[in-house]
Amino acid sequence: MKEVDARGLSCPEPLMMTAEALKTEKSPFRVLVSEPHQKTNVEKFAKDHGKKATAREVGSEFEIVIE
Repeated sequence: MKEVDARGLSCPEPLMMTAEALKTEKSPFRVLVSEPHQKTNVEKFAKDHGKKATAREVGSEFEIVIE
């Protein structure tokens, strides 16, 4: 599974990286972010583009799987 590591980056970089992955990935991929508002933004962006987003907290960071 492809991984987009956006931990420690400032907005809008995690969203831009997610958008790029949505264009190129046909299979599910995971996005890693470090802030709750980034998790929310990535989930909303994925859902707005017809994708299913499932998030979970991993320590103090977040993993969002986009299908």
